[in-house]
Amino acid sequence: MTWLLLALTTAFSLATADALSKRAINTGGVDDLVIVWVREGYALPFLALAFLFVPVPAVDATFWLTVAVLLPLEIAALVLYVKAIDLSPLSLSVPFLALSPVFIVVIAFVFLGERPAPLGIAGIVMITAGAYVLNAGASRHGILGPIRAIAAEPGSVIMIVVSLIYSVTSTLGKVAINHSDPVFFGFFYPFLLTIVLTVVVAWRGRLRLVAARPRVFIPIGFFTAAMVITHFLALSLTHVAYMIAVKRMSLVFSVIYGRLLFAEERIPERLVGSAVMAAGVALIAISWA
Repeated sequence: MTWLLLALTTAFSLATADALSKRAINTGGVDDLVIVWVREGYALPFLALAFLFVPVPAVDATFWLTVAVLLPLEIAALVLYVKAIDLSPLSLSVPFLALSPVFIVVIAFVFLGERPAPLGIAGIVMITAGAYVLNAGASRHGILGPIRAIAAEPGSVIMIVVSLIYSVTSTLGKVAINHSDPVFFGFFYPFLLTIVLTVVVAWRGRLRLVAARPRVFIPIGFFTAAMVITHFLALSLTHVAYMIAVKRMSLVFSVIYGRLLFAEERIPERLVGSAVMAAGVALIAISWA
């Protein structure tokens, strides 16, 4: 079960990069845009070693056009992602990434007429229930209390927007992969993204800040790179649906980090809620298999 260990490593690495990013912002001296660059730029030296072993396929105009559309959406999502974990507890922001496959199912139904399988519907129900449980403490204000609590938490709202953007970028990413190669795209895209981010950071006058705290930034880059590498290694060993289902354990790891590093409250209910949401993602992923 090597793929399972790799997929769990992917989930752990993603959650760790998120936690380290939040801690870097909390300790001051950097803003969200700098951390966005750090997550991509500091991962490059580690990814470069792996990229040496990746064959370069022939790519066509569709590939480059898709990438051109992807880049601004991806940058917007990354900036909002970091903003979300900055503004709100990890345990109340990161779990809402589970909504991304829900948006994909809804978009496919509305625009393509594709009806979700029963497992997919069950997954949507579980993700919705998990989101409710995340804020179960607010039920003392009535049955709609947890829903109002989601709307009142800026990080949760922003991460819902991120999930919507990711539902679009994941679809576009499939197009880019179909016109190149999955492993090549997984390693090449961060390089291209970093180049664009460097231009943006320089334009905003923040470029010198990306080298201000290497001891803090290098671990963020390392775990981001570890997430990318183990992600594609796991994909090479099993079905994409199963790998993505396990990867969403990052939601649970993020809640645990919220307690260990940031002393966040109401961890039991948030742990249950994130676990239910991760299970919902797993059902949707399996329904696609």
